[in-house]
This record gives sequence, structure tokens and C-alpha cells, in this order.
Amino acid sequence: MAAEMAEQPDVLRRILAEGAAGIRTVAGRIAARGPRFVLLTARGTSDNAALYAKYLFEVRLGKPCGLTSMSTTTAYGARPDLRDCLVVAVSQSGGSPDLVASTRAAREAGAITLAVTNNAASALAEAGEFHIDVLAGPERALPATKTYTAELLALYLLVEGLRDSRDHPGPAATRGAGAGPAAEPAVQRLPDLAASVLARHDEVKALAARYRFAERMVLTSRGYGYPTAKEAALKLMETSYIPALSYSGADLLHGPLAMVDNISPVIAIVTEGKGGEALRPVLERLRDRGADLVVVGSRAEVDRAVAGFALPTHGVPEELQPVLEILPLQRLAYEVTLARGQDPDAPRSLAKVTETH
Repeated sequence: MAAEMAEQPDVLRRILAEGAAGIRTVAGRIAARGPRFVLLTARGTSDNAALYAKYLFEVRLGKPCGLTSMSTTTAYGARPDLRDCLVVAVSQSGGSPDLVASTRAAREAGAITLAVTNNAASALAEAGEFHIDVLAGPERALPATKTYTAELLALYLLVEGLRDSRDHPGPAATRGAGAGPAAEPAVQRLPDLAASVLARHDEVKALAARYRFAERMVLTSRGYGYPTAKEAALKLMETSYIPALSYSGADLLHGPLAMVDNISPVIAIVTEGKGGEALRPVLERLRDRGADLVVVGSRAEVDRAVAGFALPTHGVPEELQPVLEILPLQRLAYEVTLARGQDPDAPRSLAKVTETH
């Protein structure tokens, strides 16, 4: 897990250097088909990447977008009319039977199907009409780290490619080599920014020492940061076995706030942008309750919290910040697990490829 976390800047560079052009081509071909709405299909860590993509599709493209319940197809045999629908299946391994079966069923139902995987030879890649390889390389650790950030960047490039194809219809070659999302300065800076975040081991170790005996954690965010809260909670649970509950800040106020006390830490992911602004009233309520508040993200909010980790997000659009937000939280899960005397590379009862039907 430690080695694969450290690979993430190189993986991001590889996607930008070797994968961006192919993603742009796929985006152009899909845009030419004119899908009216989008469905996303995934499990586990990839489901959190899909939730991130849902925000991108709805905010950046204005496309209605939903997360599917695969059992409607695989268990109940439903066959909805999916003409004019783009179905995106996201999976690191591309091997889970329910993902493969639901993608095949969607294609038979008239959908445009796209598989986003880390395995171009997988059954899911074969099942989809289109495929994007996230180019993360073999991932051996059971907790997924580098494939998650690779999926985020690949999905961002896909949506920006669709957006550009909509705004500038016609062959990509006629728009100039400098056009497109891979040429954006903020995207090009991501690998170096990721490396700078990963280099700050001592800050994360200090947080881990503070919270090694936590019996429960609550994670919250709004907007683009919400998938980060869900993914960080998953990492904490599967490595350290700490019950970690993730909520949208809005949902936290609708009942779960009652369980917040001054003992169990609350980790808030505060993006620089509209999501962070929407979360600020929630942070005030948490402070009023005396919560042990940890902030990841905005420097201003870190300075007002009990503890935190400020991110180098100056000049980084809100929609790209999740690629950086998850990095210290992956490391926190790893360090807390070690501090509790457990092995993050051997979570109990888990397998690398989870086969659900």
C-alpha cells in the first residue's frame, strides 16, 4: 500500500502523457452520438470515483446523471429502455460478474456503453462498446489507492473531452494540438502537487498518533469533496477496522449530528470553492457542539480546527481538488492501521477482486 500510494504522481503523469489523447478520442466518438443522460455503474472504491463523475457530468455538462442499482438487472431481470443513455462502468479489475452482466444488458438495451478500468484485457473492457484504460499499472495491495486517483483523473479528462466536443464540434485534429483538458495548466500541475502532498509524512503521522485509539470517526463534505469523504471512510474501515461514517454535510444536519460529541473525531473535507462554502454552516454547528474537528483542505478552515492538513489548492479548480484531497487521507488510514498494530496490506476477509452477482 505504501509503495502504491507513492506511485500516484507518476501514474497521473502517465495518464496525461499517454492516455489523454485516447480519452479525448473516446469522448469525441461518444459526443457524436449525443447521449441525453448518463448512468454510472460501480462498486467499492470505484463507486466513489463514479460519484465524483456524477458531479462532473451534472455540473460541467448539465447532463442528468444517476448511480445504478445493478441488482435491478442482475437479480430482477429488469430491462429498461436505455436509448440515448451513456452507461459508464467503472472498475479497477474489470472482473466483477455483476458489472460485466449489467454492462452487457445496458448495451443490449440500446445504451452507449463505456468501461473505465485498469485492465484492458478484462471482461468488462470487452463488454463495453468503448474502453478507457486508467494506466495505473498492477495494483497488488488490497486497499485501492493509485487506481482511485487514476480513475478520478481519467473521468475528469473524459468529461472535459465531452464538454470540448460539445462546444467545438468537428474532428479534434482541426482544433489544434494545444486544445483540450490535458493542456490546462492546473491539470498539468497535478502530479507535482500530488508529490508535494505525499512528501508531508510527518503531518499525517501526527494525526495518526492523535487518533489511533478512536472508536469511531465521522467524515463529511459537500459537493466535489463528498466522494472524498466516502472514499476516506472506506479506506479507514478496510485497513484499521475503525467504524467510519461518511455523510454529506447537508445530510449530517438531518439527524446524524446528534451523535457528534467531543470524543470521536469529525474529519471535514473542505474544498476551495462552492462546496466548501456550502459546508461552512455545518462546520459552525460542529464547533458549537465541541466536536474534535479535523479539516483537510482549505488553509483558513484548517487554522480554525483542532487539527488538520492544508492542501496546496491555490489556482486548482474545485473539480480537480479531489485528486489531492484523498492523498493525506489514504496515508492517514495507513498510519492509523500501523499505529494500532495491524497490517494495512492484509485486511481480514478481503480479496483484491470482489465477485458480486
